[in-house]
Amino acid sequence: MSSNLGSMSDRSLPGLSDEEWQEIESGVGRVIRGDPKVAASRGARIGLVCSLFNSSITKRLFDGALEGLKAYGISPHLVSVAWVPGAFEIPLAARRMASGNAYDAIVCLGAVIRGDTPHFDYVAGECAAGIRQVMLEVDKPVIFGVLTTENEGQALERSEEGAGNKGYEAVTVALEMIDMFSRYLVSTREAQS
Repeated sequence: MSSNLGSMSDRSLPGLSDEEWQEIESGVGRVIRGDPKVAASRGARIGLVCSLFNSSITKRLFDGALEGLKAYGISPHLVSVAWVPGAFEIPLAARRMASGNAYDAIVCLGAVIRGDTPHFDYVAGECAAGIRQVMLEVDKPVIFGVLTTENEGQALERSEEGAGNKGYEAVTVALEMIDMFSRYLVSTREAQS
């Protein structure tokens, strides 16, 4: 039993070796996984929603996202960004961007850092729930790239330049999901039209 997705060395996930992937493939009839390079080669259109609050962190996430888009060969004219005041406003902007067919996926970027008040718990939880709700309502990838950290040091670590940047990772996830949806998991809405 093999996958339709080619060599697993091209598909490895963090924490899974080629041998582990082969074991997974041998135990199922089909492995479904998107390939970010395929989505990029087909001209994926990406909407970014980025929070201005904690801008010293979110700008680094944004730069990481742009680095990822460039690495995958996404043309800048296929990318738009909406800057919102804070993480709490991200879901509404994401919903507006995700409505219609202007974008294949929305990547949400922000940073909520725990402080001395319960503000963190309200903002982080509502932001995550709102992004999830948007994704389910619009039936397209809406990616959670919002850092929720205990302190600024953790946020800085997760927004460092390079492939470990969570903005970069969020773009990769968006492209994987776009490809998986377009090639393997056609929605019931698409099937009915």
